[in-house]
Amino acid sequence: MTEPDQFDQFYKDVRTRLLLLTYCLTGDLSSSRAAVRDAFVVAWHHWRKVTRVEDPEGWVREHACRHAQRRHTAKLWHREKSLDAEVKATLDALAKLSMTQRRVLLITELTSASLTAMAREVGLPRTEAERELQTATSTFALHREVPTTSVRSVLEAVRGHVENVRWPRSTIIRRAGAARRRTHTVIGVAATAAALVITGTLVTDADGVRPTLAGERIESQAAGAQQREPVALPEDSMLDGDDVARTVSGAASDTWSIASTDDNSTRNGLVMTCQESRYAAPRNRPDAALVRVFDPQRTQSQSTQSQSTQSQSTQSQPTAKPQATGKAARRATVVIQAAEAARTERAAIRAYDAASRWFADCREDRAQLLTTYGAAGIGDEAVVFELRTWADPATSVIAGVARTGSFTTTTVASTPGDAGPRPRTVARLLAAGVDRLCELPQGGTCATDPSTRRSAPVPVGAAPGMLSEVDLPPATGVRRPWVGTEPRRALDNAAATHCDDTDFTTRGMSNNLTRTFLIPKAKLPSEFGLTESVGTLPKKRAKAFVGDVRDKLARCSKKQMGTEVTRLREVRRGDRELTVWRVTTAVTDDKSINFLMGVLRHGTAVGQVGFVPVKDVTIPPEQFQALAERALDRLRQMPAPKTGQ
Repeated sequence: MTEPDQFDQFYKDVRTRLLLLTYCLTGDLSSSRAAVRDAFVVAWHHWRKVTRVEDPEGWVREHACRHAQRRHTAKLWHREKSLDAEVKATLDALAKLSMTQRRVLLITELTSASLTAMAREVGLPRTEAERELQTATSTFALHREVPTTSVRSVLEAVRGHVENVRWPRSTIIRRAGAARRRTHTVIGVAATAAALVITGTLVTDADGVRPTLAGERIESQAAGAQQREPVALPEDSMLDGDDVARTVSGAASDTWSIASTDDNSTRNGLVMTCQESRYAAPRNRPDAALVRVFDPQRTQSQSTQSQSTQSQSTQSQPTAKPQATGKAARRATVVIQAAEAARTERAAIRAYDAASRWFADCREDRAQLLTTYGAAGIGDEAVVFELRTWADPATSVIAGVARTGSFTTTTVASTPGDAGPRPRTVARLLAAGVDRLCELPQGGTCATDPSTRRSAPVPVGAAPGMLSEVDLPPATGVRRPWVGTEPRRALDNAAATHCDDTDFTTRGMSNNLTRTFLIPKAKLPSEFGLTESVGTLPKKRAKAFVGDVRDKLARCSKKQMGTEVTRLREVRRGDRELTVWRVTTAVTDDKSINFLMGVLRHGTAVGQVGFVPVKDVTIPPEQFQALAERALDRLRQMPAPKTGQ
């Protein structure tokens, strides 16, 4: 058997056992999987050495445990929400033990290591290791409520939770191990060269003058040699047409072909709706990047020809426009996947945040964020956005962003009209993309059972506690975008009606801001606009503040002739309050003015949203109510009041 074959078989036989042990050690499945994967990468790096030791599995296990402990954060103990009750009870009992006690118990019960080998592995004298084992066994049995003779069986039962975890192919592990070996060789050569030069300098510099030029040069080379190797992003780690067909169309027989695949390095690089820069990576410099466009309209022969052209050159700019014509083209959904590789997980997190902001604060003209969904079971973190662009033709845009380890992937489905894929569908497609990337050496958590749930919008803008342009629905009768003024201190309040005259400079008010949204170049009267004012007060005073507005609106119809107040919506749920009214004021016998207004509170933060329509340019009442609820969601980002609590 060749060395690669020998390693591949070892990898297949041992990985689940090591995952079971490291998962029981940390209660963190994602970190445990990554730790075992990294341990096998190190094992291939030193494979000849590993094969000569008495217990190769123990050698890898020691590295896996060390990696798992380093990756794991204690406060994140077993984060999965869908854990089987028995598995959760076992992990809870293990959490009562110290890390050393856990290790001695798990190595003894889940491996064939002798007591002497176990003690050596955990770095304790045998007698002390035996005492720790006795304490660990009795403590675990007590908290798990099982006899000590059943400890092994309840630990083995956790295997069912980890045995279906997806693993990188052995070829990927060996490739990463070989790259690690090359890197260490380069570092060794650089260090040797540096030592020789420094030695020569010490011999020749009789005056003791500290060298500057030669020393700096060698130091720079050594530093460069120690930089991490670029992270690879192979094309076969991207979604393919079958993935899209199964997920979006619901049938693998439907045809979704690859219209283009490249590294997005040509033209302006803006291939997705809402995309603000060529790449999401810090300083626009990912280690590797790919963009793939899927088209349901192309024939198979066109697809084959397109892919053949791509194999000759990857410099073409992907296009997001369907290739069909007529009604079919207008209805066609176009799917785009973008993926980026980062040198470090920290850089990948920054790329994920940047890509999320593209959609959370979409700067496209007349783009509206309808809903934000938290996505569970998709990589290390994920979010899905439902948007609509109202420029002709109005287009439904569902975008998902996810991160797994050092990789960020974005999946966007755009459909003219509103008959495109739903957010759950795009979340499943996003999960399929994560499952391909998580198998790579620098990948992280794979997808499990993807699901979406409505969540608060991602904070955006200079005043994240206030509405932004992306929150506003289109005004009827006009095709131009909303533009908001910069938030300023709320010395006046255009959101108030003549019924309440609410003042955001009242005693104790802090963090008070106001801004107005207008539609420039639409030639509308000056009174048209939507205004929001916000501020913070101590909690009791905040409740009294919104209560006072409600009382004034309730009395207004009786106190002011010609004014009719209609309450459209009211929500009072814990620390959240929202009331929306339509205030109609008769100007003449034949003319009246409608004013939509909402007052809101989230804890210590209060706000008011007012809209003055003109002529035929308005926001339907149901859409204004939804906007007021969005303002309430944003309000939770307001800082605490500066005076009192």
